[in-house]
Amino acid sequence: MNDTGVNDTGALETGAHETGAHDRVQVAIALFDRFTALLQRIPTIDVIFIGHRRGEVRTENAMLGITVDATFDEFPEPDVMVFPGGVGTRPLEHDERVLDWVRHAHRSTRWTTSVCTGSLVLGAAGLLAGLSATTHWSCYAELEAHGAVPTARRVVEHPDERIITAAGVSNGIDMALRLVELLVDRTAAQAAQLMIEYDPQPPFHSGSLAKADDTILTRVIEYARHRR
Repeated sequence: MNDTGVNDTGALETGAHETGAHDRVQVAIALFDRFTALLQRIPTIDVIFIGHRRGEVRTENAMLGITVDATFDEFPEPDVMVFPGGVGTRPLEHDERVLDWVRHAHRSTRWTTSVCTGSLVLGAAGLLAGLSATTHWSCYAELEAHGAVPTARRVVEHPDERIITAAGVSNGIDMALRLVELLVDRTAAQAAQLMIEYDPQPPFHSGSLAKADDTILTRVIEYARHRR
């Protein structure tokens, strides 16, 4: 088996609980100020947004507000944990209430997952020590500081640890579809892909550091200054 959790035949080996196509699954998505939004499509998956307190939090550019439905204390043991990214993850790396919730929830989750800089929170909680993991390309050093081994792969799976990390925002779609396959079945994942018409054919080829030149990178840095 390689460090993506896929064996040499291409099959995923997993110790996660078996889930029927019609079993309901509770997914807890953590929310915090300046997060990046994630959504869902599968009717048997119940999504609950949790955070420090009930009420609205806004995305990193303040353009979208989403309501926290319950507190961390109210949902200590979700079936699936999803930690999104955003500049708001930085304070959470030192927030013991959040880190304690992550550690406790992970003991019983079917899958513990992150998108973008959400992996920094998983790392700060000690879940990624010695594991390959991914995050936004600008944050590899921060991820490594938490004991993880950063990789540029879009999605990294560790079935034995029940952990999946996805790189920058759009990679979360790939992870979400893979997660649907693991929780329900391949047809459900393919149906979700068709529902959102996810058939990427980008007009540009600058979606990774390997494809972008210095001019593009300079513009990214310029725009990033407005997100702090």
